[in-house]
Amino acid sequence: MVRMPHWPVPLWYKPIDLGLERVTKLLAALGNPEKHIPPVIHVTGTNGKGSTVAFMKAILESAGYKVHCYTSPHLVKFNERIKLAGNEIDDNFLWEVLEETRIAAESINAKVTFFEGTTVAALLAFSRVPADVTLVEVGLGGRLDATNVFDQPLATVITTISLDHTDLLGDSLQKIAYEKAGIMKENIPCILSQQLPEVEEFYVKLSVMRSVPLIAYEYDFIIENKENNFYYVSKEHNIKLPILSLPGEHQFINASNAIATLLSLKSLLINEEHIVSGLTTAYWPGRLQLLTAGKLTKMLPVGWEIWLDGAHNDSGANALSLWLETKQDKEVFLLIGMTKGRNVENFLKYFIGKVKLVCGVLIENEQSSYNADYIANIAKKMDFDSYQSLSIESVLDFIKEKSRIPGYIVVCGSLYLVGEILDKNFIK
Repeated sequence: MVRMPHWPVPLWYKPIDLGLERVTKLLAALGNPEKHIPPVIHVTGTNGKGSTVAFMKAILESAGYKVHCYTSPHLVKFNERIKLAGNEIDDNFLWEVLEETRIAAESINAKVTFFEGTTVAALLAFSRVPADVTLVEVGLGGRLDATNVFDQPLATVITTISLDHTDLLGDSLQKIAYEKAGIMKENIPCILSQQLPEVEEFYVKLSVMRSVPLIAYEYDFIIENKENNFYYVSKEHNIKLPILSLPGEHQFINASNAIATLLSLKSLLINEEHIVSGLTTAYWPGRLQLLTAGKLTKMLPVGWEIWLDGAHNDSGANALSLWLETKQDKEVFLLIGMTKGRNVENFLKYFIGKVKLVCGVLIENEQSSYNADYIANIAKKMDFDSYQSLSIESVLDFIKEKSRIPGYIVVCGSLYLVGEILDKNFIK
């Protein structure tokens, strides 16, 4: 297990530097491995990228296909980012492709970023292991993202767009949508998830200008709720969906992205049986995940539950707050850590009247984490009952003393915090 590799090294003190020049030079130095990997489905968006990839992977595997996957960030170990034919890359092969990429970068004096180096190493690994399909999640944006190196993907997918990373992608939905649209390719189908009207209109017009066949939510497919049964509906299909392996009604939208994408690719021969099987087996940790038995759960009396969710922006907070409305049988304690630049007040407003306590925590080993007192003070100004702590363990002690009646502890605000808790809970 590799927690963090020796190379590339994250440069926390430097701003993110988007661009394709370094990546394309490094790929060329390695013989352009991106041209020798299984056909690619390229996924961008603000929320739901990872879940959409997870659903596609599970459906494809149910149909017997071998699938490569590239996602980010990792939660506990670096190997999570690169899956080869369904399995996480092993330590030895990971070291091999990272070292080969590092040597190539140094030979051409390419000072690549952490994500660029990781992406190139992943593509190198994909080029050396047989598979049928490659699923690639964009890191940030799309147009200038290190993953945007595929001339002829099978399809592109754009999940729900909302305001996020405005310092890098633009301060309006249209500017962000434009950056995400950078992965669209002429004559390659683009599957568009549920969007706000102005975003949807932007993509409809842009797809015509760029000669991109657009398969859009509400136009070409939709999720219908009939007496608490969910159906995927299109001109050709009416599929009753099972209870999903990933909790939350918003996951039906992500599932519909996956279904629409795979059904549009007729060569894959995906049928209803594959879809139902995949939707019940998809696995994507840190997204409304119930923490199982471990060191942290053992600290709490019987009846308590710890839920983890990587929500860190307005759209994610809204989805999480809607899920909390289904959890009214117990009190909810919100444990939140966030990285600098995130708007804590905007995030917390979705939980007004829905939680008993907001606990601010410092994300360990994350240099850009807000201090716990910063989050707690904002919560207090918003009239939340608040608490602050430097450690997860002390928060759990405080909560169980404050409430003798078991409740829900919901951890959110950052995937880095979710990863920290998964790691601490693991019985080593």
